Amino acid sequence: MKTNISMKHTAFWQKVSPVWNRYQLGRLIILIFMTIFLAASAYGIFNAKTAHVSSLQSSLSQTTDVYDNSGNKAGSLYSQKGTYVKYNQISPSMKNAVLSIEDRNFYKEHGFSFKGLARAAFLLFKNKLTGSDTISGGGSTLTQQLVKNAYLTQEQTFTRKFKEIFLSVQVEKTYSKNDIITMYLNNAWFGHGVWGVEDASEKYFGIHASELNTEQAATLAGMLTNPSGFNPIDNPTRSKSRRNLVIQTMYENKKISHSEALAAKATDITLKDNYSGDESYRYPWYFDSVINEAINTYGLTEKDIMNKGYKIYTTLNQKDQENLQNDYQKNALFGNQNEAQAATIVLNANTGGVRAVVGGRETTHTYRGFNRATQSQLQPGSIIKPLVVYTPALLDGYSINSTLPNKKMNFGTNNYSPNNALNVQTGDVKMYEALEHSYNIPAVYLLDKLGVNTGYSWGKKFGLPLVSSDKNYALALGGLTKGVSPQQMASAYTTFANGGKMSEAHYITKIVDSTGKTIVAKPKAKQTQLISKSVADKMTKMMLGTYTNGTGKGATPSGYTIAGKTGTTENPNSTNNSNSSKDSWAVAYTNDVVQVSWEGLEGNTTSSLPIGLMATIGNLVKTSMGQILPNTEETSFSVTDANKSTSTSSSKSSSGSSSSWANDAVDNISNGINTTVAGANKVWDTVTGWFS
Repeated sequence: MKTNISMKHTAFWQKVSPVWNRYQLGRLIILIFMTIFLAASAYGIFNAKTAHVSSLQSSLSQTTDVYDNSGNKAGSLYSQKGTYVKYNQISPSMKNAVLSIEDRNFYKEHGFSFKGLARAAFLLFKNKLTGSDTISGGGSTLTQQLVKNAYLTQEQTFTRKFKEIFLSVQVEKTYSKNDIITMYLNNAWFGHGVWGVEDASEKYFGIHASELNTEQAATLAGMLTNPSGFNPIDNPTRSKSRRNLVIQTMYENKKISHSEALAAKATDITLKDNYSGDESYRYPWYFDSVINEAINTYGLTEKDIMNKGYKIYTTLNQKDQENLQNDYQKNALFGNQNEAQAATIVLNANTGGVRAVVGGRETTHTYRGFNRATQSQLQPGSIIKPLVVYTPALLDGYSINSTLPNKKMNFGTNNYSPNNALNVQTGDVKMYEALEHSYNIPAVYLLDKLGVNTGYSWGKKFGLPLVSSDKNYALALGGLTKGVSPQQMASAYTTFANGGKMSEAHYITKIVDSTGKTIVAKPKAKQTQLISKSVADKMTKMMLGTYTNGTGKGATPSGYTIAGKTGTTENPNSTNNSNSSKDSWAVAYTNDVVQVSWEGLEGNTTSSLPIGLMATIGNLVKTSMGQILPNTEETSFSVTDANKSTSTSSSKSSSGSSSSWANDAVDNISNGINTTVAGANKVWDTVTGWFS
């Protein structure tokens, strides 16, 4: 006897049915599922519509090109691109091989496969039971694979799969099937540093993509799922087995005859490498810096920069960059100091645009590796003196001829007692002499008279990354808590080269996307009138002596006049630290360019560098500036070296009394605020000293 069991007659249903029917829970559940589905679909459509699918082809077919300060192409940036070829430049055998093994229903689908999705859903459910969120073997179409590579991550999750479907539909609406397979093959990874079917053909077989025969095409198509495991260079046996599987699917898909399949399978894989590689990353230190600025300043992603076909216009001077890179291959220009590292940056003095940069002496460049010119935190030594001591002193009423003590003395409640290099002591010296010979005692004496807060404040105005613990007498000598980079120092020194106006260092002037739309119209770099032209000229007047009479003597390029400052730091690990150095600096500028070079020893080494500039980077300064200056307007200084000046100016008393703030009326009018702040800082230092 047959028994019918009905849900409606169960005890459970008898209890639930009144509530179920009263509140129509069945309809409510259906409504919830429909709402979720509609919301998810709306999100997917929005995501697809805002992905700029219409520019996909242009961004994939174009490299991101970098242009110099004259608008000439300097090189290209790309990571997922090879030589782009058109549909009719790809062998029919290659297209048939890929379609047979990857997506034989490609021309019948609309961006995704229902069978593939069902398989992916089943595998997701299976993995959920085992505690995994991934989707294994999701059955993606060629369009989905293209979208994944171009827009999404390689992470295998339901969310990524969901986005992938809607983007694939949008791509199918925008492009023809032939366009899609062309983009796919040009954007595919084939291992051994090769992207795209054209470069893969050259790398593995020494021919163009249009010349691939059946067995060669099958070899490349077989690599797509696992280039490292199936490439014929590293795994010839696995590669041949995989190739033969592709050939079999081509036969089953009626792309080749049975006899053609047998002949292709019987053929050995013969390799020939004609791939020349990427030679467009010509200026690696500069291009790295361009990428960093595009990311950090303009909010672009590295993936977009490398793959979306931008045109990036920069301040690069190709002659300067090429010469500097060549100079860095010459050990003699670094005093034959094999253990020392170095970095140099060259700025346009008027705009702050970086003309050239080299961030190290490595023989092999690491892509976006550590750049000492832009990312280092180094002790600046005496090149900080013009910023935190001598400029504030002029603003406070001192003259370039003011006399300063140069004998051993103590400062402050802690009896800070600086030494000059080689422990030299002399009688009183004029301010310009103290600067050009880089004496330490007069610099600390001035900072003491001005007030440490004044020097600290001016260091911050010059863009130095000072912290509160730098408020001490060591500031005058460049003893900092963190340190500075050559780029930061170069920006600061544009103030003296450009009439008192400081320009922030920058690389990019404009960015245009692959459709021709300008996405960055002008640099974000700032310019600030920091001091008057009169004060800037007085600083230059003193710093001309660095390279004629002072610590930089011998480093001036023949036929040119340069101003600037040198600096060294002692190596605390050396037993002879007063007669040697760990860091050697040179700032050299004209009215057109500012160059900052650093050479130094890294780590806790006990080795030391010679203390004289010409024994370290003096010859680099001389050689490189001699190459750079002919590429400029060669603008002459409007002032002469203080040593040659016949005019006399009233000197401020070495006591530095506040009553002489009225000296130099023109400068005090134009810099009245600066003088007031300096005076206030001096008073504050005095008051705080009472409680020390």
